[in-house]
Amino acid sequence: MAVEIDPNLSYDAALAQLEDVLEQLERGDLPLEQTLSLYESGAALAKLCEARLDEAELRVRQWQAGDQTPPFEGWQEP
Repeated sequence: MAVEIDPNLSYDAALAQLEDVLEQLERGDLPLEQTLSLYESGAALAKLCEARLDEAELRVRQWQAGDQTPPFEGWQEP
């Protein structure tokens, strides 16, 4: 059974759906087939979230001189 995820979902929308899937799976009260289907949906949503983060990283890298992002070590919020 192929899981269809809207490829146009934003990162925030995909993450919200992924969190919902995880909550349902963590309850552990679903039949096996529904659990498997939710797991597949969660995996597809996680992959979409990863792709959105990769896209964001690419955009940030394009803003940086020399295509380099500054290291985060030692960075602290004021």
